[in-house]
Amino acid sequence: MRCSAKRRLVSFLGLNVGDWQATSLLDEIDLLTGFPFKSDEYTEDPSGIKLVRGDNVVQGRLRWDGVKLWPRTGLEACERYLLDDGDVVLAMDRPWIEAGLKYARLTTHDLPALLVQRVARLRGGDSLDQRFLYYLIGSRAFTDHVLAVQTGTAVPHISGKQIQSFDFILPPLDEQRAIASVLGSLDDKIELNRRMNRTLEQMTVAIVKAWFVDFEPVRAKASGAASFPGMPQPVFDALPATFADSELGPIPEGWEVRTVSDFARLSKSSVKPQEHAEEVFDHFSIPAFDSGQTPSADSGESIKSNKFAVVGGCILVSKLNPRIPRVWLSPVQTGRRQIASTEFLVIVPNDESARAYLWCQFRQPVFADDMAQRASGTSGSHQRVKPGDFMSMAVVQPSSDVVEAFATLVVPKLRLIEGNRSESQTLAETRDALLPKLLSGKFPISQSECSGVA
Repeated sequence: MRCSAKRRLVSFLGLNVGDWQATSLLDEIDLLTGFPFKSDEYTEDPSGIKLVRGDNVVQGRLRWDGVKLWPRTGLEACERYLLDDGDVVLAMDRPWIEAGLKYARLTTHDLPALLVQRVARLRGGDSLDQRFLYYLIGSRAFTDHVLAVQTGTAVPHISGKQIQSFDFILPPLDEQRAIASVLGSLDDKIELNRRMNRTLEQMTVAIVKAWFVDFEPVRAKASGAASFPGMPQPVFDALPATFADSELGPIPEGWEVRTVSDFARLSKSSVKPQEHAEEVFDHFSIPAFDSGQTPSADSGESIKSNKFAVVGGCILVSKLNPRIPRVWLSPVQTGRRQIASTEFLVIVPNDESARAYLWCQFRQPVFADDMAQRASGTSGSHQRVKPGDFMSMAVVQPSSDVVEAFATLVVPKLRLIEGNRSESQTLAETRDALLPKLLSGKFPISQSECSGVA
């Protein structure tokens, strides 16, 4: 950008030319596009190096579901594509989807990792703080730039040169670091909540697997054990010590095989967002689930098709491509009306115990496998489970005292998960509101003002 153009841009924003400088990514970053790793050379060895593909890059973070691995023995020829802590990556094919821009920042938890073709790696130069770069790429201004320059209709894409052509106003390094510190403190708390929830979810799902899939307490009693860890003694004492045959295989004597419809109902109440153009909805979509299970706040005008109304206390289960389990715990209420993609089934449990039990059951691999077997459709990427088939799926019905003991253990954990998600949604909205103000220079902040911010 020529000097006169820089001055006009800075003047338009009401900034001081001596403090903030107009520039472009071309002048400020080192950009690398990925390597075409051959799929037939991937490894199943868990010690392999993660490959960062476009599918792994979601809105502001990396998703490692279905990650592909590269053998460490083949590293020498591709060392240039090793990623570092703090690297910013951007999907070059379909860089923007309904949930937002597909970009992320690498952390130590993601490493080691290698960059795959059609993904760009961005590193700031001496005058561009790396964490500030992450928020710059996450800004609405950069998204608008991508939407304006991307090419292709079936598969929109962006080139390295188009990425580097983004013009912006760059603050001095100390202000960059101050801005990144403020925004980063919010993101750090969101990430902490996400990790806490992952641990809580794993704990609850493990309890269901042990109690109601593998029937470990009953097997322990049958083997002569006097108790089972985590199960109240009176409940353990009342357990049967034998099994009976069922359509699901052997289950504890006296327990039954029921269906999902015995525990919950299916809601089909619909909403036409386009009839409420000015209203902002919490929009639960497949992309929003994949990007961190946080609904997007969308105006009715921007939502072109009918949606399901989300019922308080429900569970959302994706009927699309059940080989990829998407089970959304009852959404946090924000005061806005909540709607879900019609690719979700809105399951309304009979009570809180049934809600906890079903959510954990739906998360079990054996349940997901059963869903996948019931799916129909000619395309492997667009298979669906019929609502009636889902509601008729078999579920074990334990004795009431076991269900009550399970609820006592699990319901508090699910409430904590919901509380963490509610807090994270508030933090994300605060961050998104601050980001354009801080990047505009009209809301000045210095490093000294952030000395106490993590």
